Amino acid sequence: MKISASIYSDKKRPLQEVIDDLVEHQVDLLHVDCNDDLSVFEDIKKIREICNVPIDLHIITEEPSKYYEPLRENPVEYITFQYEDLKEPLTIPEDILGKKGIAVITPTSVDIFEEFSSYDFILIMATIPGQSGGKFDTYNFAKIREFRNKYPGKSIHVDGGVNAEVSFILRNMGVTSAVSGSYLFNAASIGNALMNLTKRDVESQYKVADFMIPLTEAPKVQLSELSLENVLTTIDKGKLGFTLVIDEEQRFKGLMSNADIRKGLLRNLTDLNEMNPANCVNESPTVVLDSATVFEMLQLIKKSTFSMMYLPVVDEEGFAKGIVTFVNLIKGEL
Repeated sequence: MKISASIYSDKKRPLQEVIDDLVEHQVDLLHVDCNDDLSVFEDIKKIREICNVPIDLHIITEEPSKYYEPLRENPVEYITFQYEDLKEPLTIPEDILGKKGIAVITPTSVDIFEEFSSYDFILIMATIPGQSGGKFDTYNFAKIREFRNKYPGKSIHVDGGVNAEVSFILRNMGVTSAVSGSYLFNAASIGNALMNLTKRDVESQYKVADFMIPLTEAPKVQLSELSLENVLTTIDKGKLGFTLVIDEEQRFKGLMSNADIRKGLLRNLTDLNEMNPANCVNESPTVVLDSATVFEMLQLIKKSTFSMMYLPVVDEEGFAKGIVTFVNLIKGEL
């Protein structure tokens, strides 16, 4: 996941000093907020004179058309317009370079992206736009999952409240880029903050329940309906390589993975009709409590003697609550 440094969050130093510091610490992108102020392009010109770090421009305006010509003259790598402020149709001319995105605040549904399906990414504002230092609204974890499911080929950018812990969760969810402002510039040093944003060990305030895939969205099959066809169909639709097994009250009874089914088939090669899917259920996999913190989840993973691709989530009474997968995190680390 790329870290996009919000350059205006440092209000104590001149622009060149801020940019020099970020360049020295090899930040991925320079995030430039524009609250309907065309003079922002003077700063973009200065940035171009200082470095070649990609510019991530977020524009809040009622009239996007007045920005088209300045964007032609001062191309940037990422262009985002804030959806809620638009008073005219957003039709960015094709000759304007850079990847295109639409930004939405927390209450706005990701369904609006259907209007901009030709764009490259969505920017989810997890705090109030323009306010530095806000707390990440956990509702946006669900929005990220929803957008990922609806538009698997599009990128997700997130802005607001990104600290070390939120950064880890976003990487795990497959977010492409995260904007960081006050966290970067209020740290002892930018280098230290950047290291915290990309490291695997984090302090915790968020719970697994805040960002897990909930049971309603997870692949699952009831124990009473356990058949090879049901299991294979559920695993195929879930696209995660496994399914949870629950009873009628949604108590967690185990899971079945592709590997569990393969082992069952090998045991019954001489007569596959004798295969009983119930014998393939892993009844005691490693699970994590929905009340566990990110740090506690990581400690659980470290204690494991085998690599984990997913974790079933349960509550203290043994009811299934969802799953956490690590597929996106592994991809992001490659």
